[in-house]
Amino acid sequence: MAANADYSAHSSLNLQQPWHTYPVETTLSILGSSAVNGLNREQIAQRIKYYGKNELKERPGRSNWQILLDQFTNIMLLLLIAVAIISGGLDLLALQRGHLAKIGVPFKDTIAILTIVILNGILGYLQESRAEKALAALKKLSSPQVNVIREGQRREIDAVNLVPGDIMLIEAGTQISADGQIIEAFNLQIRESALTGEANSVNKSASIDPLDRDTALGDRLNFVFTGTEVLQGRAKVIVTNTGMTTELGKIAQMLATVGNEPTPLQKRMTHLGNVLVAGSLILVALTITIGLINAGWSALQELVEVSLSMAVAVVPEGLPAVITLTLALGTQRMVKRQALIRKLPAVETLGSVNVICSDKTGTLTENKMTVREIGTINRNFSVTGEGYSPKGQFLDTEQRAIDPKTDLELHHLLIASVLCNDASLNLDNGQDSILGDPTEGALLVLGAKAGLNLSLTKQEFPRIAEIPFSSQRKRMSVICQGVNPVLFTKGSPELILEQCLSYQSGLESLPFGDREKEKVLVANNAMANRGLRVLGLAYKNLIYPPESNEISEDALIWLGMVGMIDAARPEVQIAVARCREAGIRPIMITGDHQLTALAVAKSLGIAQAGALVISGRELDKLSPIQLENIIDKTNIYARVSPEHKLTIVRALQKRVNLLL
Repeated sequence: MAANADYSAHSSLNLQQPWHTYPVETTLSILGSSAVNGLNREQIAQRIKYYGKNELKERPGRSNWQILLDQFTNIMLLLLIAVAIISGGLDLLALQRGHLAKIGVPFKDTIAILTIVILNGILGYLQESRAEKALAALKKLSSPQVNVIREGQRREIDAVNLVPGDIMLIEAGTQISADGQIIEAFNLQIRESALTGEANSVNKSASIDPLDRDTALGDRLNFVFTGTEVLQGRAKVIVTNTGMTTELGKIAQMLATVGNEPTPLQKRMTHLGNVLVAGSLILVALTITIGLINAGWSALQELVEVSLSMAVAVVPEGLPAVITLTLALGTQRMVKRQALIRKLPAVETLGSVNVICSDKTGTLTENKMTVREIGTINRNFSVTGEGYSPKGQFLDTEQRAIDPKTDLELHHLLIASVLCNDASLNLDNGQDSILGDPTEGALLVLGAKAGLNLSLTKQEFPRIAEIPFSSQRKRMSVICQGVNPVLFTKGSPELILEQCLSYQSGLESLPFGDREKEKVLVANNAMANRGLRVLGLAYKNLIYPPESNEISEDALIWLGMVGMIDAARPEVQIAVARCREAGIRPIMITGDHQLTALAVAKSLGIAQAGALVISGRELDKLSPIQLENIIDKTNIYARVSPEHKLTIVRALQKRVNLLL
């Protein structure tokens, strides 16, 4: 279909299609777009009118009046207001009868109770309105810009104006603003941890085999999603979904269906209010009944006044104010810990939680890949340190610190990991950060821990050629100029091992035998089973620089492997232990792979060796009854979607759990 086709034929197009299963030509045709020219002005106007802006619809914020009225909706405050009215009515009757001496200061109880009610409302209003204003300020962040092709011209537009069929151009540093299928890509790597929970960057490509309809989000390698970030490379993408039809929009829709459950304190306060109301009515009825039996109908008015006075005395006037003040103090303590509380009663919920469901990446872990193990043919090492800090030690198998520069095989491997690398490391007084792929960043940090001067190393061995990583080759190669050109490569250990004829042993290379290769494969599998992401590194010396783009990657010399993981936050293990001591059950729900999830859960004390791990696909096969039967036995869920997470939480709530 031509790019300038009449879009009226598509005005009722269903965007909820399995786009990832279509060839990109089919997607372009269905959406009436062109990879070269994009959409025209008429198409854009029609689509904005039909689909609306590219933004997530949220529940409207509460107005100031709504926040104020919400402070007076619990039954205890309503009961106090009723008590104040009754007390005022009784004082008014006493004044009319001239019983001033009997009541003392008129309306003192009414004024006191109403003062408590009003102060209680003001305190709650001030706290909750402050939180609403803070949230509103966060939402006013400027809309990102995005590059598109429209009417054959490259243009920069506000992301909210993207429509299905737009041709979007993305590059390193871009925050992706719509879901779309990749038309063409060059060395594209995406960070999808915000959507899938996987810490590793994901290599994306247009040239892949057709995907199954039920392919998990994290495995849709021909697709990009709203809210994710381009770490490396560039791509041309056709937008398939915007706003609430994106995967992020589906999550927003699911959250919108979740109602506001009353907190345990609110339930207890409601129960107490009901008991007090019932008790007061019973007290009034008993007082009047007994009085009428003894004194007759002539005493009815006095009996009513006495019984109402007794009913008023039953109500604890100061209780709501004490509770509100306590919650407000708790809220302020939470604010100091960087937690924003929208409604005061939510603070109390934290004290009643018996299950905590947590994502892995960035919550339990640092969202920073860190090298933990290194294996060469002759030796194995472990590496200490946290995050992107260059501080850490290299330990041998007996946990003795070693100088990595004194081990020639290890030193060669470290040099290769720095040179075969496109990331950059910024060491800035404790604010260490990386730019680029987290996996490559971890290798730079490893080199820095070994004492290598990263910039000087790259200057001494300048890059003269490269073959970028691709999902088909599963490796990256560079050629650097030393005394002679040297090719360095890193990637899947199994595939690199196939290209190796020898291995590094000290200063020499020795031919690979079956025994040595089997040793490498066993070590690789052991690392993977511990939840590590494993990369193999190799090299070969060249006589001359390559004269064409055809670079031979065979006859390599094996250097070794590195195993890395998104390490757990140092404070989390202590927090998990405290939760267990308090009777709180921690559960990990992540989009990452099962082995990785199990390894992190074991290191934190969330699960033991051999613990049951349920995947998203396994969840799909379970009936509600089957899920309820295993929900109390499972603490790890891996490779799950947002829909799965909501299913798990609802199943836990059915088991009378209070979740956080």
